[in-house]
Amino acid sequence: MSTAAIRPLSSSDVLVVGSGAAGLMTAVALADAGRAVTVITKGALGEGSTAWAQGGLAAVLGPDDRAGLHVQDTLVAGAGLCGVEAVRTLVAEAPAAVATLRELGAVLDLGRDGCPALTREGGHSRDRIVHADGDASGAEVTRTLTGALRARGVAVLEHTAAVDALRTADGRVVGLRVARIGPGGALAKPEELRSRAVVLATGGFGQVFSATSSPAGATGDGVALALRAGAEVADVEMVQFHPTVLWAGPGAEGQQMLVSEAVRGEGAVLVDAGGRRIMPGRHPLADLAPRDVVSAAIAAFLAEAPPGERDHVWLDARHLGADHLARRFPGILRACRSAGYDPAREPVPVAPAAHYTCGGVLADLDGGTGVPGLYAVGEVACTGVHGANRLASNSITEGLVAARRCAATLAAALPSGGVPVAGPNPVAIDPGARRAMTLAASRFAGIVRDSAGLTRLAAALAAVPRLPAGCAQDLATLEATALHTVATVLCAAALAREESRGCHRRTDAPATRPEWRVRLVHRLDPAGGLHTRTVPVGNVRPVPEHVVA
Repeated sequence: MSTAAIRPLSSSDVLVVGSGAAGLMTAVALADAGRAVTVITKGALGEGSTAWAQGGLAAVLGPDDRAGLHVQDTLVAGAGLCGVEAVRTLVAEAPAAVATLRELGAVLDLGRDGCPALTREGGHSRDRIVHADGDASGAEVTRTLTGALRARGVAVLEHTAAVDALRTADGRVVGLRVARIGPGGALAKPEELRSRAVVLATGGFGQVFSATSSPAGATGDGVALALRAGAEVADVEMVQFHPTVLWAGPGAEGQQMLVSEAVRGEGAVLVDAGGRRIMPGRHPLADLAPRDVVSAAIAAFLAEAPPGERDHVWLDARHLGADHLARRFPGILRACRSAGYDPAREPVPVAPAAHYTCGGVLADLDGGTGVPGLYAVGEVACTGVHGANRLASNSITEGLVAARRCAATLAAALPSGGVPVAGPNPVAIDPGARRAMTLAASRFAGIVRDSAGLTRLAAALAAVPRLPAGCAQDLATLEATALHTVATVLCAAALAREESRGCHRRTDAPATRPEWRVRLVHRLDPAGGLHTRTVPVGNVRPVPEHVVA
């Protein structure tokens, strides 16, 4: 239980699920607007992907930068699937989001002029990345926003799982069923929390894959809950693999240590075992190409490497010097040395791993979905900003911008609310099948994919054992069920998209095809059947459930 002041929990104006940057900013802004808000988080307050973010926040703040360049860089990285208006809005409002963080007390790294120091990362044409304590930007954002939340006395339920949405007979979301998480992941008897709106800010689903930079809680809970509540999801096949995750040995599983793209932004380069550079000739930006390009290049290089050299490549930062590394990347330097490598003296082994999910619950940049009363912000949402591949350091920026816009929407007018009715009990997946699912997803739906492998993955997911109806559930069951739901949709989308674009690379369809400049949008029917519609990028909007039912 949080040490923050606790209000009665029978009802709130708004329930916010998740306590990363997007969820925390939404709650803070709603509290400032006078709304009664309760934050529900699966772990401790502030745990989640934001706290692990090393790079920073992208915003046009430099004298040589302009909004059009940031827009263009984002559209290029997104490989034709970005929503142009969403990108323009993000870029226009990013500087104000950074200013709000500073007003709330964030301590950013500053230049000699007293303004935020700016660096560059892959895909950016200008220095526009704001950072804190070198490589601890996410931790500073989290510290700032959790402090602001507590100062406002916002109600917080820590170690609490959102089990399902409460819905009225006509499909409006009017609260949540939640359960406190006890020792060993046991769940207490679910309770009903009523609200006029529910905001999902639960992050992504990197844990669908066996190796990821995402923390243990990134199991797609919000995406699965939204699907069961009647919402649509989109771009789920677009999972970004970060090219430089510290290689932890063959068979390493779970959360892996990230080596920020900012290290390459400062001049580090990718090399093979003989010290020869890998990226020149593969892209005009070489080591600073967009992440999908670098990860795919590494995968192709390793596939052709001699036996014994196919597990990883090397990141060489020696020429940056020990003093510069210690000042600019203190956390990364400590972590590498703890793992037995000294970047100041030797190249460190790196390999791609699942990192960021560009798709999710179909929403606009105000958080609105097609389900009245249900909103989604941050990584859990698909707003069209990221398209087929996220531009580095646009993630926290988008979370803050969407959070502020969502809070403003709910401050102006709340949904009507209503009385919930009993819903169906969802099928539960045996948590003992989780490891097999994640290994299969990594093998058949990783950086490169093909029809044969995806067909095998679909069959494996269909055969995963279910638990008997009415079986007592724990956190492991909830997470395994969410992972199965998301993996099933991801596999179907990847199998349907017969081209290569951004994060989605098909070896049996290597070209980017103009007719596939469309978004794949999915929903579940009440019986759990998956339905997909194909929508031109410029026309994608969240559609009310009754329109597509």
